[in-house]
Amino acid sequence: MCSIKHLLTIQQQAWPVYASLTTLDGLAQWWTPNVNGEPDEGGTIRFYFDDYYKEMQVMKNDPAEKVVWRCTEGVEEWIDTIITFQIIKTSEQACTLVFNHDKWVAYSRMFYQCSYDWAMFLRSLKRYHETGKGQPFPDQHAWELPQ
Repeated sequence: MCSIKHLLTIQQQAWPVYASLTTLDGLAQWWTPNVNGEPDEGGTIRFYFDDYYKEMQVMKNDPAEKVVWRCTEGVEEWIDTIITFQIIKTSEQACTLVFNHDKWVAYSRMFYQCSYDWAMFLRSLKRYHETGKGQPFPDQHAWELPQ
C-alpha cells in the first residue's frame, strides 16, 4: 500500500484548525465551497468539484487531535483510502498538522496528482488560518506570491 504524507505548521491554535476539518463551513473555506453532509463521527460528507464528487465516511473525530475519513465514493483509486488529519499543539498559538492519505493500491498518475493537489489544499488550509482567506476549489492553483 502507498501513502501520501504531508506535514505543516499552522500559526493557529489547535481548536480552530480542528473546526475547519469538522464543520461544513470550515471545510468550505479551504477545500471546496460545495460541501454537504454530516461531519460528526459516523456521518458522511460529500465534496463537490464541478460535476464530480468525493464522499467520505467520518471514521474518527477526536476533538482538537485527530480526524479520520474513509472514501466511500469517488474515482476508483480513492475508494477505501483513509485520510487522517492529526493535530499536534506546538505552542499556545501554533500547531502541526500531520496529514496522511493511506491505503492507495499503487503508485500511479492519480496518486502523484493527488499528492500535489493535497499539498495545494493544505496550503489553502494554512492560509485560511494565518490570513483569514483560503483558496478552495476552483482557485487552489491561483496562488499569489508572498509580498
